[in-house]
Amino acid sequence: MPIFVYRGRSRTGRVVAGRMEANTPEAVVAGLRQQRIFPISIKPQPKSIEFKIPGFGGRVKEKDLAVFTRQLATMIDAGLPLVQCLETLASQQPNRQLKKTLTEIRVNVEGGSTFAAALKRHPTVFNPLYANMVEAGEAGGLLDTILNRLAVYIEKAMNLRRKVKGAMIYPSTIVTVAIAVVIFLLTFVIPVFEGFFEGSGVPLPLPTQIVMAVSRFVRRYLLAGLSLVITGIVGIRFSYKTEKGRRAIDGLFLRTPIFGSLLRKVAVARFTRTLGTLIASGVPILDGLDITAKTAGNKVVEEAIIETRGNIAEGKTIADPLRASGVFPPMVVQMISVGEQTGALDSMLEKIAEFYDAEVDQAVANLTALIEPILIVFLGVVVGGMIVAMYLPIFKLVTVIGR
Repeated sequence: MPIFVYRGRSRTGRVVAGRMEANTPEAVVAGLRQQRIFPISIKPQPKSIEFKIPGFGGRVKEKDLAVFTRQLATMIDAGLPLVQCLETLASQQPNRQLKKTLTEIRVNVEGGSTFAAALKRHPTVFNPLYANMVEAGEAGGLLDTILNRLAVYIEKAMNLRRKVKGAMIYPSTIVTVAIAVVIFLLTFVIPVFEGFFEGSGVPLPLPTQIVMAVSRFVRRYLLAGLSLVITGIVGIRFSYKTEKGRRAIDGLFLRTPIFGSLLRKVAVARFTRTLGTLIASGVPILDGLDITAKTAGNKVVEEAIIETRGNIAEGKTIADPLRASGVFPPMVVQMISVGEQTGALDSMLEKIAEFYDAEVDQAVANLTALIEPILIVFLGVVVGGMIVAMYLPIFKLVTVIGR
């Protein structure tokens, strides 16, 4: 929707200026008359030329959003008008994308839009969870409380995501380095020994023959293997963009022996915290489940939540369809059932989330402790075995020369 810059005169005769988002200049005139402002001039806002560098300033980080949310809650709690809060926070915002978004939201609010409706026009920055909680806060007159709750939610979700990334990045980095070292040895080091052994005429032991055969295989098919790996990764990425592919891959992740348990705990913590925060903020449970499904992060969990929402719409409890899905642990389902019966579902969901946050911490620590010795043994056996295999003919050669 285009933005118009206007100048007008208020009832007291004071000249005012501002911006308004509207489809046509006539709509701007109508909006100004509702505010009892007589328009003097209305012009389309000039389009600014922006140079975007990929990876810089084009995305709003969770940390920036959490800081903005907490600052806005503090300012509203202090009694400042919403438009003034948005203007102040936009002026001091270092993130260009968020600065631009806040400016547009302020223009919408000045034009008569609600804060929640203005947020919903920017779904890439403010997701449905954020907008719906703000809408519930505006309706209940508890906007500052809801914003504080949102800030806490974003910070905890950010910490949870950081833990998962740490759990995934560390082992994948170590494994990648280990594989790179082995490939380097097979490609560049072993051939040097191979040339030396061929000129010596010494019969090679079986371990040395195996290592040299593997080296020749790697050198011959290395590029083909790398191409196959890259093609597989690209194929998986494209497949993940389809409904069927995403369901299959997410289901496979949940069934993985080591990482599956961690991912399931993360999914439970995210589901319970999101739904508990929405219910505590006054969002209806059906809307809350719909939003929670969209932010689940796993297709299998998302479908289980959507099925649960459909059963609740038919008058059933939330615990029964969750139990039937087989995705959520029995303890979680039992605690949710108790929360429903006692009328304290939001607080019970929060307790489950806190418990599984601690479980994720423990799982990450256990995973790190398990992977380190496995990698040490792997490198010791593979690299050490290769070195021993290469030195066996040398020992044999020394023995022959000594005789």
